Amino acid sequence: MPREDYQKQLEDLRENVLYMSEVVMERLRMGLSALEQKDEEEAWEVIDGDEEVNELYLELEQDCIDLLALQQPVASDLRFIAASFKIITDLERIGDLATNLGEYTLEADRDVFPEVDIQELGGLTLDMIEDAMDAYAEEDTDGCFHIAERDDDLDSLCERASEIVVRDLIETELKDNSEEEIETLLQDVSRLLLTIRDIERIGDHAVNIAARTLYMVENSDELIY
Repeated sequence: MPREDYQKQLEDLRENVLYMSEVVMERLRMGLSALEQKDEEEAWEVIDGDEEVNELYLELEQDCIDLLALQQPVASDLRFIAASFKIITDLERIGDLATNLGEYTLEADRDVFPEVDIQELGGLTLDMIEDAMDAYAEEDTDGCFHIAERDDDLDSLCERASEIVVRDLIETELKDNSEEEIETLLQDVSRLLLTIRDIERIGDHAVNIAARTLYMVENSDELIY
């Protein structure tokens, strides 16, 4: 294959990975919106849209495999392809977590623990993903470290949110409630804790993207867990 065709394939891979990230971020925005608005139609759109994310992942996975098998890249090109493959895996998993938000929306019928701002937490993860993909696109190693630092803040906020939920549950006078009311409360608590956990995991995937970008650019595994 002529060298210019090979370079075009590499460029196309980068562009397609960035496109996949845009699709995934839009799914996450919709999942957060559905959760906030209790919008079942939007929730189903997120859930049904997971198939598109999976198809994108499989197509890009095959592109990476073809480049590795047919071109036998070395050095920086090899790191780029390997990093791209790992990044699309993280993006696919973020898509799965966005789908979870859609499913939580269908299960929720009321607001609980208003002092826990899920939208704030979700917004932070969206910013982290966007910045991580910008770092990938621009090969910005400084941005990679900034994302890792911000994840510590997100983890602290998620931990605090979980503590609020558990504390409020403990302080609730369950003995004054009926068995049905207690069961409903426990379901609400479980769903909210899962939502917080999923948002925290999305932040972890953003860090993974930054870590793979750093590896791609500098051959450094400093941020890889």
